[in-house]
Amino acid sequence: MYPTSEQGDLLRQMLDDHRFLYNAALEDRRYMWKRYRVRINFAAQSAQLKEIRAADPNYARWSHASEDQTLRRLDRAYQNFLRRIKAGEKKPGYPRFKGAGYFDTVDHRNGYGAKWDSVAHSPQTRVKIQGIGHIKVKKHRPVEGRRVTRIAVKREGRHWYVILAAEQDLPAPLPKTGAIVGIDLATGDNGLAYTSLGERIDNPAYGKASLEKLADAQRALSRTRKGSNRRRKARERVAAVHRKVNNQRYDHLHKVARRLVDAYDVIVAEDQNTAGMTRRAAPRPDGAGGYEPNGGSAKTGLNRSILDAGWGMLLGIIRVKAESAGREFIQVNPAYTSQTCSECGHREAANRNGKVFHCLSCGHEDDADHNAAVNIYRAGLVLRGTAETVPREAFAQLAVTSTS
Repeated sequence: MYPTSEQGDLLRQMLDDHRFLYNAALEDRRYMWKRYRVRINFAAQSAQLKEIRAADPNYARWSHASEDQTLRRLDRAYQNFLRRIKAGEKKPGYPRFKGAGYFDTVDHRNGYGAKWDSVAHSPQTRVKIQGIGHIKVKKHRPVEGRRVTRIAVKREGRHWYVILAAEQDLPAPLPKTGAIVGIDLATGDNGLAYTSLGERIDNPAYGKASLEKLADAQRALSRTRKGSNRRRKARERVAAVHRKVNNQRYDHLHKVARRLVDAYDVIVAEDQNTAGMTRRAAPRPDGAGGYEPNGGSAKTGLNRSILDAGWGMLLGIIRVKAESAGREFIQVNPAYTSQTCSECGHREAANRNGKVFHCLSCGHEDDADHNAAVNIYRAGLVLRGTAETVPREAFAQLAVTSTS
């Protein structure tokens, strides 16, 4: 979006008012539970909006539907918190109050306080937001679907975006190729992934490539005084580096997933818990008031490499694209895939030595990541009931039930 200076001020005020509403609703829930052990739900808070809007003109200028969506956003955060408690998680994560700069999106319903393509028969596309007016929009691609249902206004640094959700018909499945592939994820110089057919998928490592530029921006930020305009601008420069890296990574992973989904009917990948893998190493008290070495520095580097590769993001994108294309996406337990011989099924930790796999039983040699990809492929065949005859027993233990 390209708002005028006045519209930009109004957009910032809209974010601030919706953020304050979110925080006030969260405080209401906390107070009622602490004081009276009463759990406030979305319906009760939504019913108060009419009185709030009548008492405060700041809220009355924005659409009722958008404020309702902000309360729904809080309710989703609360329901997720309760779900994590029920699941027995140690740190269920209570919803947090949103500080300035941590609330950047306001959701609208099309036709209720917001209207897409609001000026008919005009060459310039505009979106109308209640309380702000018609804002210029540059479309980077045509909007597909029968009708737009949601209009979200989002701030990213100094830029504003409008995000649309539209009703669409189910896409036609892609033509069958008859091909099945297994994928073993990798990091750093090993690439992003290896396929069971021997293909190496490159990993640009955008985060690693931008470390020097990010360090310069952070050093400049540390030299500024808190609350100053220079600090605000320096903070925006740091955020811009992070945003560019994220956009580059997201674009690359989309292209990789698109190519895989186009080429294969069935894609088998690891069922990785990247959140668990990238946790900080647990401290080891030595009993004398100090701590023993825990490999934290080495693990920090590995964690950074995994997050830079974007494993979780890649698997999520493949899952979504496979579903819309009528493909099958299977995830299997990756345990021991790097230690198991893809030829004879012999499993031993000594089989793998860095990037080299050498089976101590049958003498099979291969690239370690390619060997693991073949094992993942075979485990997926076991799960589908179409396993090859040679190592069926060896790979059956790897199959899990996460098929989509």
